[in-house]
Amino acid sequence: MLKPIKTDEQYEGYLERIYGLMQKNLKTDSKESDELEILSILVKTYEQEYYPVEKPNPIEAIRFRLDQMGVGEVYLGKIIGGSRKSEILAGKRKLNLSQIRKISNELHISADVLVQEY
Repeated sequence: MLKPIKTDEQYEGYLERIYGLMQKNLKTDSKESDELEILSILVKTYEQEYYPVEKPNPIEAIRFRLDQMGVGEVYLGKIIGGSRKSEILAGKRKLNLSQIRKISNELHISADVLVQEY
């Protein structure tokens, strides 16, 4: 019987079981696929409480995404205007709402990340 995770040992055991289930070719709505789903929910809940992942700094997120896309800072300039790009990346100017919308749409960065204080 599955129980809420209360210790790191339980957490590790559930991760091992999840890995084992993921190696199988599970059929939808089978006992094992239901078990996998429940274990995943339990692990996610435990991780959110004990291993929270903080949102990245908006500027770091922009730089990271530009790098992922294989484009340079010039691309950001095309999105928000070249004269503002350098000031924003240097932290001298904050993003405004219009820029946040454009960056979110073009670079696919969540607005939640971009509106944070930095």
